[in-house]
Amino acid sequence: MARYAVGDVQGCRAELEQLLAKLQFNADRDELLFAGDIVNRGPDSLGALQLVRSLDANATVVLGNHDLHLLAVYFGAPRQLKKGDTLDALLASAEHASLLEWLVQRPLLQYDERRNELLVHAGLVPQWSAELAAQLAAETQTALRANPLEFFANMYGNKPDRWQDTLTGHDRHRFVINVLTRLRICRADGRVDLKFKGAPDEAPPDYAPWFAHADRASAATRIVFGHWSTLGLLRRPMLLGLDTGCVWGGSLTAVDLDDAERPPIQVGCSGYRRPGSI
Repeated sequence: MARYAVGDVQGCRAELEQLLAKLQFNADRDELLFAGDIVNRGPDSLGALQLVRSLDANATVVLGNHDLHLLAVYFGAPRQLKKGDTLDALLASAEHASLLEWLVQRPLLQYDERRNELLVHAGLVPQWSAELAAQLAAETQTALRANPLEFFANMYGNKPDRWQDTLTGHDRHRFVINVLTRLRICRADGRVDLKFKGAPDEAPPDYAPWFAHADRASAATRIVFGHWSTLGLLRRPMLLGLDTGCVWGGSLTAVDLDDAERPPIQVGCSGYRRPGSI
Protein backbone atom coordinates (compact mmCIF):
# COMPACT_ATOMS: atom_id res chain seq x y z
CA MET A 1 0.00 0.00 0.00
CA ALA A 2 1.16 3.51 -0.83
CA ARG A 3 -0.28 6.89 0.11
CA TYR A 4 0.38 9.69 -2.34
CA ALA A 5 -0.30 13.40 -1.92
CA VAL A 6 -1.09 15.19 -5.19
CA GLY A 7 -0.78 18.88 -5.97
CA ASP A 8 -3.18 21.26 -7.71
CA VAL A 9 -4.77 19.58 -10.75
CA GLN A 10 -6.73 22.64 -11.96
CA GLY A 11 -8.57 20.95 -14.77
CA CYS A 12 -5.56 19.10 -16.20
CA ARG A 13 -7.15 15.68 -16.56
CA ALA A 14 -4.69 14.33 -19.12
CA GLU A 15 -1.75 15.05 -16.84
CA LEU A 16 -3.54 13.46 -13.89
CA GLU A 17 -4.11 10.31 -15.93
CA GLN A 18 -0.41 10.27 -16.85
CA LEU A 19 0.54 10.73 -13.21
CA LEU A 20 -1.66 7.85 -12.09
CA ALA A 21 -0.08 5.65 -14.75
CA LYS A 22 3.40 6.68 -13.64
CA LEU A 23 2.50 5.86 -10.05
CA GLN A 24 1.14 2.49 -11.19
CA PHE A 25 -1.81 3.43 -9.02
CA ASN A 26 -3.67 0.38 -7.76
CA ALA A 27 -7.19 0.98 -6.45
CA ASP A 28 -6.97 -2.19 -4.37
CA ARG A 29 -4.13 -0.90 -2.23
CA ASP A 30 -3.23 2.74 -2.84
CA GLU A 31 -4.63 6.01 -1.53
CA LEU A 32 -4.48 9.53 -2.98
CA LEU A 33 -4.72 12.77 -1.02
CA PHE A 34 -5.55 15.79 -3.18
CA ALA A 35 -4.60 19.22 -1.85
CA GLY A 36 -7.53 21.00 -3.52
CA ASP A 37 -8.20 22.95 -6.72
CA ILE A 38 -9.26 20.00 -8.82
CA VAL A 39 -10.85 22.41 -11.31
CA ASN A 40 -10.37 25.62 -13.28
CA ARG A 41 -7.90 27.27 -15.65
CA GLY A 42 -6.91 23.99 -17.26
CA PRO A 43 -8.68 22.57 -20.34
CA ASP A 44 -10.80 19.79 -18.81
CA SER A 45 -12.32 20.65 -15.45
CA LEU A 46 -15.22 18.29 -16.14
CA GLY A 47 -12.92 15.37 -16.87
CA ALA A 48 -10.66 16.11 -13.90
CA LEU A 49 -13.59 16.16 -11.49
CA GLN A 50 -15.08 13.00 -13.01
CA LEU A 51 -11.76 11.20 -12.66
CA VAL A 52 -11.20 12.24 -9.05
CA ARG A 53 -14.74 11.33 -8.06
CA SER A 54 -14.37 7.92 -9.74
CA LEU A 55 -11.52 7.12 -7.35
CA ASP A 56 -14.17 6.94 -4.62
CA ALA A 57 -12.81 5.79 -1.27
CA ASN A 58 -9.26 5.78 -2.61
CA ALA A 59 -9.21 9.58 -2.74
CA THR A 60 -9.32 12.19 -0.01
CA VAL A 61 -10.01 15.66 -1.40
CA VAL A 62 -9.99 19.00 0.40
CA LEU A 63 -11.58 22.06 -1.15
CA GLY A 64 -9.47 24.78 -2.74
CA ASN A 65 -10.37 28.33 -3.69
CA HIS A 66 -11.17 27.38 -7.29
CA ASP A 67 -13.42 24.55 -6.13
CA LEU A 68 -15.28 26.97 -3.87
CA HIS A 69 -15.62 29.48 -6.72
CA LEU A 70 -17.23 26.79 -8.87
CA LEU A 71 -19.62 25.87 -6.06
CA ALA A 72 -20.55 29.53 -5.53
CA VAL A 73 -21.53 29.86 -9.18
CA TYR A 74 -23.46 26.58 -9.08
CA PHE A 75 -25.45 27.46 -5.98
CA GLY A 76 -26.48 30.81 -7.42
CA ALA A 77 -24.43 33.24 -5.35
CA PRO A 78 -24.12 36.68 -6.98
CA ARG A 79 -20.75 35.75 -8.41
CA GLN A 80 -20.15 35.30 -12.13
CA LEU A 81 -17.56 33.31 -14.00
CA LYS A 82 -14.41 35.36 -14.52
CA LYS A 83 -12.06 35.84 -17.43
CA GLY A 84 -9.81 32.83 -17.49
CA ASP A 85 -12.30 30.46 -15.86
CA THR A 86 -12.66 27.16 -17.70
CA LEU A 87 -15.80 25.88 -16.02
CA ASP A 88 -18.45 26.28 -18.74
CA ALA A 89 -18.31 22.71 -20.02
CA LEU A 90 -18.59 21.35 -16.50
CA LEU A 91 -21.56 23.56 -15.64
CA ALA A 92 -23.26 22.63 -18.93
CA SER A 93 -22.74 18.91 -18.43
CA ALA A 94 -25.72 16.67 -17.74
CA GLU A 95 -23.64 15.31 -14.86
CA HIS A 96 -22.86 18.67 -13.28
CA ALA A 97 -25.42 18.48 -10.46
CA SER A 98 -24.26 15.10 -9.17
CA LEU A 99 -20.60 16.12 -9.47
CA LEU A 100 -21.08 19.37 -7.58
CA GLU A 101 -23.29 17.84 -4.92
CA TRP A 102 -20.42 15.42 -4.38
CA LEU A 103 -17.86 18.24 -4.35
CA VAL A 104 -19.70 20.31 -1.75
CA GLN A 105 -19.43 17.38 0.65
CA ARG A 106 -15.62 17.45 0.54
CA PRO A 107 -13.95 18.89 3.66
CA LEU A 108 -12.04 22.13 3.97
CA LEU A 109 -9.34 20.34 5.93
CA GLN A 110 -8.46 16.75 6.77
CA TYR A 111 -6.69 16.12 10.07
CA ASP A 112 -5.41 12.62 10.73
CA GLU A 113 -4.64 12.63 14.44
CA ARG A 114 -3.18 9.13 14.42
CA ARG A 115 -0.62 10.07 11.80
CA ASN A 116 -0.28 13.65 13.08
CA GLU A 117 -0.89 14.82 9.52
CA LEU A 118 -3.05 17.66 8.20
CA LEU A 119 -4.15 18.17 4.59
CA VAL A 120 -5.24 21.68 3.57
CA HIS A 121 -5.27 23.67 0.36
CA ALA A 122 -3.40 26.80 1.47
CA GLY A 123 -2.25 27.02 5.09
CA LEU A 124 -2.86 28.04 8.69
CA VAL A 125 -2.21 31.29 10.55
CA PRO A 126 0.48 30.99 13.25
CA GLN A 127 -2.07 31.15 16.07
CA TRP A 128 -3.92 27.99 14.99
CA SER A 129 -2.96 24.57 16.20
CA ALA A 130 -3.96 21.60 14.08
CA GLU A 131 -6.77 20.87 16.52
CA LEU A 132 -8.13 24.42 16.42
CA ALA A 133 -7.89 24.54 12.63
CA ALA A 134 -9.83 21.27 12.38
CA GLN A 135 -12.49 22.64 14.72
CA LEU A 136 -12.85 25.88 12.75
CA ALA A 137 -12.95 24.01 9.45
CA ALA A 138 -15.72 21.72 10.71
CA GLU A 139 -17.70 24.68 12.02
CA THR A 140 -17.36 26.51 8.70
CA GLN A 141 -18.23 23.58 6.45
CA THR A 142 -21.32 22.90 8.57
CA ALA A 143 -22.48 26.44 7.84
CA LEU A 144 -21.65 26.01 4.15
CA ARG A 145 -23.69 22.84 3.77
CA ALA A 146 -26.62 24.12 5.83
CA ASN A 147 -27.29 27.07 3.52
CA PRO A 148 -24.94 27.15 0.52
CA LEU A 149 -26.55 30.15 -1.17
CA GLU A 150 -26.31 32.37 1.90
CA PHE A 151 -22.81 31.12 2.67
CA PHE A 152 -21.40 31.77 -0.79
CA ALA A 153 -23.16 35.13 -1.09
CA ASN A 154 -21.12 36.24 1.92
CA MET A 155 -17.88 34.35 1.30
CA TYR A 156 -15.96 36.77 -0.89
CA GLY A 157 -13.75 39.56 0.43
CA ASN A 158 -10.42 40.11 2.17
CA LYS A 159 -11.75 41.39 5.49
CA PRO A 160 -11.35 40.67 8.32
CA ASP A 161 -7.63 40.21 7.76
CA ARG A 162 -6.56 39.16 11.24
CA TRP A 163 -7.70 36.28 13.42
CA GLN A 164 -9.65 36.99 16.58
CA ASP A 165 -11.58 34.31 18.40
CA THR A 166 -14.34 36.87 18.93
CA LEU A 167 -15.17 36.88 15.21
CA THR A 168 -18.68 35.62 14.57
CA GLY A 169 -21.04 34.78 11.72
CA HIS A 170 -20.04 35.53 8.14
CA ASP A 171 -16.88 37.39 9.20
CA ARG A 172 -15.65 34.32 11.07
CA HIS A 173 -16.47 31.94 8.23
CA ARG A 174 -14.92 34.25 5.62
CA PHE A 175 -11.66 34.48 7.55
CA VAL A 176 -11.49 30.70 8.00
CA ILE A 177 -12.17 30.12 4.29
CA ASN A 178 -9.55 32.70 3.29
CA VAL A 179 -6.89 31.14 5.49
CA LEU A 180 -7.57 27.54 4.53
CA THR A 181 -7.89 28.18 0.78
CA ARG A 182 -6.07 31.44 -0.08
CA LEU A 183 -3.27 32.07 2.42
CA ARG A 184 0.36 32.41 1.37
CA ILE A 185 1.93 35.01 3.63
CA CYS A 186 1.05 36.61 6.94
CA ARG A 187 2.57 38.49 9.83
CA ALA A 188 3.55 36.88 13.11
CA ASP A 189 0.42 38.36 14.69
CA GLY A 190 -1.77 36.53 12.17
CA ARG A 191 -2.58 39.44 9.86
CA VAL A 192 -2.89 38.04 6.33
CA ASP A 193 -2.08 39.48 2.91
CA LEU A 194 -4.39 37.74 0.46
CA LYS A 195 -3.32 39.68 -2.64
CA PHE A 196 0.26 38.46 -2.64
CA LYS A 197 1.05 35.80 -5.26
CA GLY A 198 4.82 36.06 -5.61
CA ALA A 199 7.75 33.98 -4.43
CA PRO A 200 8.57 33.92 -0.70
CA ASP A 201 11.54 36.29 -1.05
CA GLU A 202 9.24 38.89 -2.60
CA ALA A 203 7.03 39.19 0.47
CA PRO A 204 6.55 42.74 1.81
CA PRO A 205 8.24 43.84 5.06
CA ASP A 206 7.00 42.11 8.22
CA TYR A 207 5.32 39.36 6.17
CA ALA A 208 6.62 35.84 5.67
CA PRO A 209 5.29 32.50 4.43
CA TRP A 210 2.64 31.28 6.84
CA PHE A 211 4.80 28.27 7.77
CA ALA A 212 7.97 30.31 8.47
CA HIS A 213 6.93 32.06 11.69
CA ALA A 214 8.65 31.05 14.92
CA ASP A 215 6.39 29.47 17.52
CA ARG A 216 3.75 28.56 14.93
CA ALA A 217 1.12 26.61 16.88
CA SER A 218 0.86 23.89 14.22
CA ALA A 219 4.62 23.31 13.88
CA ALA A 220 4.50 19.87 15.51
CA THR A 221 2.01 18.56 12.92
CA ARG A 222 2.96 17.53 9.40
CA ILE A 223 1.08 19.79 6.99
CA VAL A 224 0.46 18.92 3.35
CA PHE A 225 -0.70 21.80 1.14
CA GLY A 226 -0.89 23.23 -2.38
CA HIS A 227 -2.01 26.61 -3.74
CA TRP A 228 1.36 28.36 -4.08
CA SER A 229 2.85 27.69 -7.52
CA THR A 230 5.58 30.33 -7.15
CA LEU A 231 6.77 28.51 -4.04
CA GLY A 232 7.10 25.26 -5.93
CA LEU A 233 7.81 21.90 -4.35
CA LEU A 234 8.63 22.24 -0.66
CA ARG A 235 9.65 19.03 1.08
CA ARG A 236 10.61 19.18 4.73
CA PRO A 237 10.04 16.69 7.55
CA MET A 238 6.88 18.49 8.75
CA LEU A 239 5.91 20.42 5.59
CA LEU A 240 4.97 19.31 2.11
CA GLY A 241 4.06 21.96 -0.48
CA LEU A 242 2.83 20.39 -3.70
CA ASP A 243 1.72 23.09 -6.16
CA THR A 244 4.30 22.89 -8.93
CA GLY A 245 2.32 24.93 -11.43
CA CYS A 246 0.89 22.31 -13.76
CA VAL A 247 -1.57 24.71 -15.36
CA TRP A 248 1.25 27.23 -15.91
CA GLY A 249 3.44 24.75 -17.77
CA GLY A 250 5.24 23.33 -14.74
CA SER A 251 4.48 19.84 -13.53
CA LEU A 252 1.87 17.83 -11.67
CA THR A 253 3.47 16.33 -8.58
CA ALA A 254 2.79 13.39 -6.30
CA VAL A 255 4.81 12.50 -3.21
CA ASP A 256 4.81 9.21 -1.34
CA LEU A 257 3.77 10.23 2.16
CA ASP A 258 5.28 7.20 3.84
CA ASP A 259 8.66 7.05 2.09
CA ALA A 260 10.79 10.13 2.75
CA GLU A 261 13.61 8.77 0.58
CA ARG A 262 11.53 8.30 -2.55
CA PRO A 263 11.86 11.15 -5.06
CA PRO A 264 8.72 13.06 -6.05
CA ILE A 265 6.81 11.61 -8.99
CA GLN A 266 6.07 14.23 -11.63
CA VAL A 267 4.69 14.66 -15.13
CA GLY A 268 5.35 17.69 -17.29
CA CYS A 269 2.43 19.91 -18.21
CA SER A 270 1.52 21.75 -21.37
CA GLY A 271 1.27 25.30 -20.07
CA TYR A 272 -2.37 26.16 -20.64
CA ARG A 273 -1.93 29.55 -18.99
CA ARG A 274 0.98 31.94 -18.60
CA PRO A 275 1.57 33.51 -15.18
CA GLY A 276 0.12 37.00 -15.23
CA SER A 277 -2.19 36.25 -18.16
CA ILE A 278 -5.26 36.12 -15.88
